[in-house]
Parts: sequence; structure tokens; C-alpha cells
Amino acid sequence: MNLLTDELRERLLANGRERDADHVPVVKLFNPLGEGTWLATELDADGDAMFGLADLGCPELGRFSLLEMTSIRLPFGMGIERDIFFATDLPISVWAEAARRAESIRDAERVLYQAAQLGWEGG
Repeated sequence: MNLLTDELRERLLANGRERDADHVPVVKLFNPLGEGTWLATELDADGDAMFGLADLGCPELGRFSLLEMTSIRLPFGMGIERDIFFATDLPISVWAEAARRAESIRDAERVLYQAAQLGWEGG
């Protein structure tokens, strides 16, 4: 699977040019066979270094490599995938706090979507 469409790449690059902002995650990547979820908000001009929230058992903000993620080979010929249904209007700071409290991005996603269904606006 192509992890980034041209549109997603452009949005990530635009965010990468605007440092120190509380961007909304542009893309969610995940390991379909186990641990590993990433919410990316920025992509550096080098086309590799991404910034966002990474969860490999403990969610934390930081940088990760797009090239490294595309090179991961999982059983059954699978690899890291993009969640084509992911959409959010919440900034990465809200995701980071929710993931810290829930102890994972996946659990935070459930909590945040339930809150949205109940009409919680955040902030």
C-alpha cells in the first residue's frame, strides 16, 4: 500500500514548514498484525522524517522515518498500512494527552470518537 497519497504528502510538507504549531494529524498509520500506531502531523522536506504521535507500546510525541515504515515486512506479505477512514479535527496535543491517559492511541481513538458522538467539543 502507498502510505501517502500526493495530497497527504503535500499537507504534511506544508505543516512541516510551519514549525511549533499544534497541527491536526493528517494521517494514521498502523501495524495490521500487532503493536504500532502512528499519527503524523508533519513531514520534513527530506521526504522521510515525520513528526507526530507514535505508539509502540507507550505513546509519545517524536520523529519517525517514513522510509523505515515502508520497508517493514510483516508475515503474509503485509506491511504497515494507512487507515483510509481516519479523520479528525483535534490537534495532536489532544491526541497525545488522550493517548497518555488511555495508554494507547487505539484506546484514545475510541474515547475521543465516543466523546465526539456525545457532542464534546474539546477545549
